[in-house]
Amino acid sequence: MATEFPRVTGGKRAADRAAAASSGAAVVRGGDEPVLTARSARVVAARKLQRRRDRDQSGLFLVEGPQAVREALAAGAVTELFVEAGRDLDELVARADGVRIRTVNAGGLAALAETVTPQGVVAVARHRHVSLATALARHPRVVVVLAGVADPGNAGTVLRTADAAGAGVVVFPDGSVDPYNGKCVRASAGSLFHVDVVRGGTAEEALAALRSASFTVLAADARGEHDLDELLDTGRLTGRTAWVFGSEAHGLPPAVAELADARVRVPIHGRAESLNLAAAAAVCLYASARAQRSAEGVPS
Repeated sequence: MATEFPRVTGGKRAADRAAAASSGAAVVRGGDEPVLTARSARVVAARKLQRRRDRDQSGLFLVEGPQAVREALAAGAVTELFVEAGRDLDELVARADGVRIRTVNAGGLAALAETVTPQGVVAVARHRHVSLATALARHPRVVVVLAGVADPGNAGTVLRTADAAGAGVVVFPDGSVDPYNGKCVRASAGSLFHVDVVRGGTAEEALAALRSASFTVLAADARGEHDLDELLDTGRLTGRTAWVFGSEAHGLPPAVAELADARVRVPIHGRAESLNLAAAAAVCLYASARAQRSAEGVPS
């Protein structure tokens, strides 16, 4: 696709505009077009996606920052890109083939971003969650279920950790945070676009489906009767595993914990009372990754 960037001038810009228009491709806003502000209609419309109601109604959400936007572009999820004027984001813009790109001033970007120091780019992306049946049809080895996890930062960090540890699916049942919440999206650092995300339904329904699919369901519980090291040493983490994590403040709902095949605690060897949710999830998921890689003969 031929595109233009605001700093490009002269005949080359006009030629690029004509070529893109004739091909039907999107064109980057040029320097002779108005730079959008916080009051511009497109910025006002996109800003509404900071509200869950508008995200649900439109099937769209906001992605902030170069890293997350880069992954969203690679996944083909971006429908619109807002780039702050004067930012050196040529490499990122070059990836936005077929995407409508709009230039905004600092105030316009600040209206779209939710961070104190925005990084120059915000994308509008399509929802990408799938049904649990669709996700399981891809034969994941490790699934994560977030039961009642309300903190978006924690949820996004667990999503990022699940991706890093090789989990294929993260389930956000009813009662958990929206995976498209801005803070959750930022905390996932692009991993939202790498794993299958399942949204909705009850945690109990998800666990029933996982058990029917021959997953061993393990509930992370600081007072669990099984020690994580014990499961690792006895080979109980080598099969298909679903890890269930609950709220950091309230833990797992009793009805959910009762459906697990085992409640597992992370061993505490020092004087700390416990680990926070994200740290505990990292320990559990990497234990599963190590066990499964060893079983497959892959060096850890």
